[in-house]
Amino acid sequence: MNHFLPLALALAAATTPALAAPQVQAAWSRPAAQGTTGAGFMTLANPGARPDALVGAESPLAREVQIHQSSMKAGVASMQRQARVPLPAGGRVTFAPGGYHLMLMGLTKALKAGDAVPVTLTFASGARVKASFVVGSTPPADEHHHH
Repeated sequence: MNHFLPLALALAAATTPALAAPQVQAAWSRPAAQGTTGAGFMTLANPGARPDALVGAESPLAREVQIHQSSMKAGVASMQRQARVPLPAGGRVTFAPGGYHLMLMGLTKALKAGDAVPVTLTFASGARVKASFVVGSTPPADEHHHH
């Protein structure tokens, strides 16, 4: 008889939270005209016990979605495309104007205030997280009172 099996199963059950998918919070996008480039902002939270990384994104409303990081060097703002954005275990990364953001290239329709842009984020762990980016000129208000 194998006495190790129940222990192995118990351990496997206990480690499932380590595979928790990253969460998207307060996702928003600025209004933009059709055919132009929109920007997506959000907070990514990693509730899991393992580091992860955002490696890609796609949206049915954009021809291509790229991850960019804005930085200021010597007073000059520059944007660099990022292949991945590290997400520490139990940590969070904020995508905001002046920092990391998603570039929604080649919008197939205009983004108007109040619209929602569906975006699917792909992570290094293989997790695919669907998010809805609310269009507006400012970040969404904290939504804690809805729960």
